[in-house]
Amino acid sequence: MNSSSSLLFRRAASRCHPSSLQRSQRRWAQVHDVRFFALHPPLNDKIQERYRDKLRQKAREKGVDDVEELKQVYQERISQLRKESLVPGLNAPLTEQHQPPPTPQNASASIPYQPPPPPQPLVDPAIQKVTKSESPVKTLASFIDVEKTAQLPHKEIETIWRLRHVRDPQSLCAAMQADTFKRIFQTAKKHPQFILPLPRPEQGAEIHFLQWTFPTETTATVLFTHLAEFKMRGEYAQPHTTITHHLDLLDSKGLVLLEGRVQENRGISVDEGKFLLMNLQKFYGFEAISAVAKESKEKRGKLMEQFSGGDETFNVEELLEEAEKVP
Repeated sequence: MNSSSSLLFRRAASRCHPSSLQRSQRRWAQVHDVRFFALHPPLNDKIQERYRDKLRQKAREKGVDDVEELKQVYQERISQLRKESLVPGLNAPLTEQHQPPPTPQNASASIPYQPPPPPQPLVDPAIQKVTKSESPVKTLASFIDVEKTAQLPHKEIETIWRLRHVRDPQSLCAAMQADTFKRIFQTAKKHPQFILPLPRPEQGAEIHFLQWTFPTETTATVLFTHLAEFKMRGEYAQPHTTITHHLDLLDSKGLVLLEGRVQENRGISVDEGKFLLMNLQKFYGFEAISAVAKESKEKRGKLMEQFSGGDETFNVEELLEEAEKVP
């Protein structure tokens, strides 16, 4: 072997030397001082050592030989205390362990008693509540089942409609013939705003402002507000009485259903709200047959024309006179 080959052999041997392999290895084992464990026994051993004499005395009282047998005697009690001391997130997992469903044999003992549901009240399906729509305007379907109600005769429809509102002492409801409403509707289109008097025994008369709105194709609403409040707040004035005419049965049954409410603590009683509603029909939908009635209708129409046109000759005294006439 020449000198060059021997040199290459020594270099290769030095690369494969065990000492170089040992230097490249990494050790992940954790080293502990044995003396620490010898001088510091586990916590359970400390507790047992501290109370060993008491545990032995307790074992003798229970008639067992040693502490291990005493543990067996109190095993159930120890398990119960451990379960009660569990705190999720501290010494127990956050997720609860799902218990298996009870078997048919122990179902009656594991499931608490649940009383049966109350019986369904016997209510006419025509007056059952229907799911409210997302629209802020209450349609007729918000009160009754329109399709089922349309199959009933007029008298039954009126009875159902009144029963639907009988529980609310502040409500106003009525059923109107189609011809009467058509006259009111035509007048409301011409005169969407007007004023009506409300007689007061000791104060003369109180004037109220009314305004018609037509929020949907099947509803026509009239709002009553104190005239003094309307003058002060304008469109922000709060109405004390609201009446809505539902036209869903106008063509099929020739009937219009009215519903409304008099707000509490607004200075207007339900009877006074009815009086305003009666005067509304007197001015907007009165059907004149006799000569005297035709004359009254002309005067009322003239007053409405003057009010809508802003005529300065509009006379409140004449308005009071026409409102007090019967009809």
